[in-house]
Amino acid sequence: MTDDYDLQRFVAAQAGAYDDAIDILRRGAMCTPYMDFIFPRLVRGADDEPYALASLDAARAYLDFQPIGNRYRECVETLFKLVQSSAREVFGDEDAQKLHASLTLFAEASNEVLLRSVLITWFDNLVDEDTIVRISQYS
Repeated sequence: MTDDYDLQRFVAAQAGAYDDAIDILRRGAMCTPYMDFIFPRLVRGADDEPYALASLDAARAYLDFQPIGNRYRECVETLFKLVQSSAREVFGDEDAQKLHASLTLFAEASNEVLLRSVLITWFDNLVDEDTIVRISQYS
């Protein structure tokens, strides 16, 4: 598989942090420094977004690229075990917004029930409107 979207940067970033990140998430919290490379979002145009994805195609490639695609799904599945909490309780205000943007991007990029289900459960089936607008701009 070719790496047209430089997805190896996520593999490298997660190499020393993923086990810690998933352990923290399983305990009902998330570490802010891990958010961008565990739950990537669509680029907002800022130059300081090394882990932002540029398109729906890049998000699809991310889900197909191993091991990061399966890790994303593992983190999303972990969210279901935290259903008694809210996104803000687990992530804090800013990171909950980042999570919402990430889930919206990947739900739009795939037909995976898992990703849509988390939007239903954690965000009352509402998408992140800013992400939807940017998707239409980049399409």
